Amino acid sequence: MLAVALAVSLLAASPDPGLTADMQIQEPAGAGPVALEDVVVEGRRLDDLTSDFVSEVAIPARGRGLARWRDGVCVGVANLKAETAQYIVDRVSTIAEDLGLKPGAPGCDPRILVIATTDANNFTRDFVANRPRLFRVGGAGMDLGRNALRKFESTDRPVRWWNVSVPIDSETGDIAVRIPGYISGDGTGEMSALQYAPNISVFAASRLSTQIVDDTMRSFVIVDVDRLNGVSLEQLADYIAFISLAQINPEADTSGYVSVLNVFDDPGQADGLTNWDRAYLLGLYDTVRTRLNHASQRTEIVSSILRVHGDLAAAEDAAAE
Repeated sequence: MLAVALAVSLLAASPDPGLTADMQIQEPAGAGPVALEDVVVEGRRLDDLTSDFVSEVAIPARGRGLARWRDGVCVGVANLKAETAQYIVDRVSTIAEDLGLKPGAPGCDPRILVIATTDANNFTRDFVANRPRLFRVGGAGMDLGRNALRKFESTDRPVRWWNVSVPIDSETGDIAVRIPGYISGDGTGEMSALQYAPNISVFAASRLSTQIVDDTMRSFVIVDVDRLNGVSLEQLADYIAFISLAQINPEADTSGYVSVLNVFDDPGQADGLTNWDRAYLLGLYDTVRTRLNHASQRTEIVSSILRVHGDLAAAEDAAAE
């Protein structure tokens, strides 16, 4: 029953301040793995490091390209103290705005839903069981599949997440895959069988580009408040921003990089989003998504990170002079 009540409150975009979490804000220090601004090797070595980072963290829906939010995001937080919840909402919204997205207004319908709980596994299983269509909508290329959902329900991570994306006709904004129960049009007049399937008008046939792109539809983030020891509120908020604004592999091994993804293993590694993380997000939201070859999108992200590294190196040289 708890899961049902919480699901309803989330969908109504009404944060619940009932459950509190004791999060101590600390001053992390020190870093062991590679930081983007500290890379001194040149040529293929830096290219390889960057390519490996992108390959490690990126995980699109099966058979699809990397998805991102289209125009804006609305963030909702439940089961934390009001001031803590507001900080997370504001921080995620600010990072989204830096990427060119429009933050949601107060009272908006949340699409990034952050839920805090002291019994994450049981809560997550109940939530999925009671609202399965929120997690697996039924269209092709919209999630990571049933096995990944089972791992989402049973993982022992302090923070778990589940992203749902949808292929979209970039010319019209219409959904480009068949979804059970979805009918195109305004629902008036005589119904046709064609309204139960997507209708895509091709404006320019090409072997190199496509009209179909992938938009993030919703993101669920479950926070186990009993497992946050040593992680500051700023680190937690930035972590949530990274895994909800991009499709991040929960099993990624980023131990070789200074990344916010490592804060639960080493809270002293980073205060929040690092240059690797910011460059990755900027690259994702700068890519041309209409290319038919999905690998080219990752290549563009790699190029963006390399540009950030070049800018950092130039700034350091200017400061030294």
